[in-house]
Amino acid sequence: MQEEVWLIEPSGPLRGDVEVRGSKNGVSKHMVAAMLGGGESSIHNAPEVGEVEITAAMLRALGINVEISRTEIRIERGREIEPRVPDAFTGLNRIPILMLGPLLHLAGEAFVPLVGGDPIGRRPVNFHVEALRAMGAEVEVGDTGIFAKANRLVGTRIELPYPSVGATETILMSAVLAEGKTVLKNAAMEPEVVELALFLQRMGARIELSPDRRIVIEGVERLRGASTWLNGDRIEAFSYLAAGLITGGEVRVHGCPQDRLVTAITTLARMGAQFDINDEYLCATAPPEGLRSAAVQTDTHPGFMTDWQTPLMVLFTQSQGMSVLHETVFENRLVYVPALQKMGCEIEVFDQCLGGPACRYHDTNARHSAVVRGVSKLKGADVTLPDIRAGFSAVLAAAVADGPSTLRGVHHIERGYHRPFEQFASLGLHIRRQR
Repeated sequence: MQEEVWLIEPSGPLRGDVEVRGSKNGVSKHMVAAMLGGGESSIHNAPEVGEVEITAAMLRALGINVEISRTEIRIERGREIEPRVPDAFTGLNRIPILMLGPLLHLAGEAFVPLVGGDPIGRRPVNFHVEALRAMGAEVEVGDTGIFAKANRLVGTRIELPYPSVGATETILMSAVLAEGKTVLKNAAMEPEVVELALFLQRMGARIELSPDRRIVIEGVERLRGASTWLNGDRIEAFSYLAAGLITGGEVRVHGCPQDRLVTAITTLARMGAQFDINDEYLCATAPPEGLRSAAVQTDTHPGFMTDWQTPLMVLFTQSQGMSVLHETVFENRLVYVPALQKMGCEIEVFDQCLGGPACRYHDTNARHSAVVRGVSKLKGADVTLPDIRAGFSAVLAAAVADGPSTLRGVHHIERGYHRPFEQFASLGLHIRRQR
């Protein structure tokens, strides 16, 4: 089947209202956690994204019943659990590795294929593997996937070398039914991680969030089904705020609590953005003289989120002066820059740590810093999108280019954003589908 492309013509300022639903990163993890419940679980305010369908197909292959409606996902495990995630899911996303712990609890063994996801840099599985081994599992990493076996996982003390979101989630879902207490140090504390912990607590887990990135989990014998409402996606909310600013418009974002965007709001305000924030929506507008340049470093929560930097990069090209972006979370996150350069964005990438203190990539060849010149005159182009966030940013660049653009690989955007084509059209962007 011929792949769909988007044809975009710049159409002036984007204006209107956008309702964001639960995050791509949050909903799939909740779906995996629901495996552990003894009854039906329901996840409300779920986004309509490709990631949900991929995760649902994996769960069904394991013997889990999944029903998806427009805003709700219902999940209940069947009587027989298949401990092997089929090879057909190799490389589609990062979710299989999170199923190791739950499958060990349900079946005593597990096999998951090699992980995938966006090509933004190494997301090593060794943190997950070492944590499961510390909890008593036998784990073998092979050429096609990971095999694990355990009669019963046992609580232990684990300190992560880096506050990895995925590894923290693996440990949470492995420790809740383990024998005894697990103490996790240097845990990730992103809102999506806390949201997952709260869902597990509703299911009957005993979880304590302690100061200094420390989580204590006391294992219980069984968990029950639970219901939860996902908070709005902070990546999507920031992306649409940036869409309004880049085009000189005004986008009101509903559904994402202010506390999920604290650092992002302050960063944009330092650039000159003016905010209107209330209990219903967030809105940002640029002053008549335009936005100022900035130096921004990404970091783990509560720092500036790595997923925010792709729309920020396009915003830098439309701001006055030289801006600097220092990426410290993933070493290959700037893989999308060539697509933006093709559209006229004046961006140079470097392997030095610019715009912040030396990070863990300072002695490597990773090109993880960028210098951006604004205001750049962007031009329409035919570009292929390498990943989800880069795809959204290319739409933003196309919205302010001086001619039409053709975007290929738009399935990436639809894997991670709720109905992006419809959302952009509602904001006034001239956008068409073509096969």
